[in-house]
Amino acid sequence: MSLKRWMQSLTVCLLAVVMLGASDGGARFSRLGHQMVCACSCGQILLECNHVSCPDSGPMIDQLRAQMAAGGSDTSIFNWFAAKYGPTVLAAPIRGGFDDVAWIAPFAVFFFATLGTGILIYFWKRRSLVNVPPASATGISDTDRDAMRERIRRETEY
Repeated sequence: MSLKRWMQSLTVCLLAVVMLGASDGGARFSRLGHQMVCACSCGQILLECNHVSCPDSGPMIDQLRAQMAAGGSDTSIFNWFAAKYGPTVLAAPIRGGFDDVAWIAPFAVFFFATLGTGILIYFWKRRSLVNVPPASATGISDTDRDAMRERIRRETEY
């Protein structure tokens, strides 16, 4: 390989490495728009709000474009939207601390409640298997039980 080829290959590699850090404005717009929720109370992501004649998504998208054109960082844009529309406009916490706790707590409570219910059912079932009452303790024999079931079936039949 000639020196000229080596220089061309080195230039292409250098440009590729430099361009890895470059971000596409459209990709950033899409990323930021998908991290916010529309303020019209539809609960949808800002860029995917399909609410018919939504009064908020169009202006919010324009404001997002304006904030990006002003050169704000992602955090400053999120803070601007949170200050204007409230923290419910953010699809994910950005500040950390209590925000993270507020986002994680409902899932943690649901998980531990489900786990606790499962453990409770396990112990109740285990206790009922250990404490099975003997047939003679109820005072009803199998023939009486069968007769009672037959009577119930006849009386509830239409």
